[in-house]
Amino acid sequence: MDYGPILKDIKPTETEQQELDEMSKKLVSFIEQTCQKENIDAKVEVVGSVAKHTALKGKSDIDVFIAFPLDVDESTLKDKGLYLAHECNDHFGGKASHHFASHPYVTSQIGDFEVDLVPCYAIEDGSQLKSAVDRTILHTRYVKGKLTPEGCDEVLLLKRFMDVTGTYGSEFKVGGFAGYLCELLIIKYGSFEETLRQATTWQNGHIIDLEGYGTGGNFNDPLIVIDPTDENRNVGAALRLNKFAEFIQSARNYLSSDNKKDYFYHLDKPLDKDEILNELDKRGSEFIAIKFDIPEIPLDTLHPQLKMTTESLAEKIDNEEFNVFKADYASNEVDSSVILLEMASSKLNAIKVNKGPKVYLNKACNNFTTKYGASNCHIEGDFLVHMQKREFSSVIDFIKDIFTQKNISKIKVGKNIKENIIETYEFVTLDELAGDEDYLQFLDDFINPSQYIVR
Repeated sequence: MDYGPILKDIKPTETEQQELDEMSKKLVSFIEQTCQKENIDAKVEVVGSVAKHTALKGKSDIDVFIAFPLDVDESTLKDKGLYLAHECNDHFGGKASHHFASHPYVTSQIGDFEVDLVPCYAIEDGSQLKSAVDRTILHTRYVKGKLTPEGCDEVLLLKRFMDVTGTYGSEFKVGGFAGYLCELLIIKYGSFEETLRQATTWQNGHIIDLEGYGTGGNFNDPLIVIDPTDENRNVGAALRLNKFAEFIQSARNYLSSDNKKDYFYHLDKPLDKDEILNELDKRGSEFIAIKFDIPEIPLDTLHPQLKMTTESLAEKIDNEEFNVFKADYASNEVDSSVILLEMASSKLNAIKVNKGPKVYLNKACNNFTTKYGASNCHIEGDFLVHMQKREFSSVIDFIKDIFTQKNISKIKVGKNIKENIIETYEFVTLDELAGDEDYLQFLDDFINPSQYIVR
């Protein structure tokens, strides 16, 4: 296949690349001059996809790392690193905000550029690691030393393919492939298409060890790619099993498709509220949508807590003998989130079986009949059982009981969202939910989970 037209669409233009390079040089030059003037011992380096020429068009954020000697204490690194970051931001008239990885760092919006200014330690190999961000400089150097310009184009094709099929991005919300992981796959397999061909043969726990460290057996993940700069790190650790599997099936679909070009362009699908609601109605399920406010917390804190809460609530509901067919969550990432439960069974009869001990256990059986009355107990199989009234025959009533200060601890709930759920939750209809553009796409994805991995 001729990938030239696709690369023209996804690769930064010469003008865009030139502007990125010029801005990067200006940022580095200013910080270096400030270090010299202030007598600060630090090296400055542009890292990440911009430095490696593996950034997709329109996603070319600039990462500037300010690396301090290993003997600098952490508080000095933070203070001087943030000082330099803010001096740089102010000099270029940027708008700064603080974030936190291993250390605090500054994100600055400078004109059309989003710039991360990150303090780190100047390590030369993984054994010197003092914080997770320190590896990034080594990653950049490794990839630049391995990828040709043609190889960079292959990375762009792989990233774009993954982005369109929903498997790109290592942030928790996605749980997919990191950019660095894509680069290592191209270094391993040589091209985009060969990477896809090889992926169709992967099994859960597949190991890639470019430098032959032999440490793959130390990990238990769907895809194990040993970091060439650190033998004790799996670059694929953030990749969730479902995204690993989706990529394999996407690769299989692509290789057998007559419409390969379509896999590099996002779905051009107008969302029709009435059509989506009609499809949901056809399923014959009862849907329970629980909407609540969210606090101002980082997204990589919010999404794990929403996922844990959703899964724990669904499990608890199933344990009460209701039947959750499917559960998922979504957030507009500004002020609200929704837990959506598709119920196969949301109403139960008024009584349930309370299973006791096997009849061979004399003491346990005597205790059971004493508690419930011998005349109220009977045998099922070889178990002594008792029929008792259910506390909840409606799943709605059960959820209301769970979402209280008294009972919220019965499920695993995110600590930062617990109070918001208790104080602000409400049941909303699908019609109300579909009327919110932030959640209409979520409903479409809910009923069409395969639409991204096949064309």
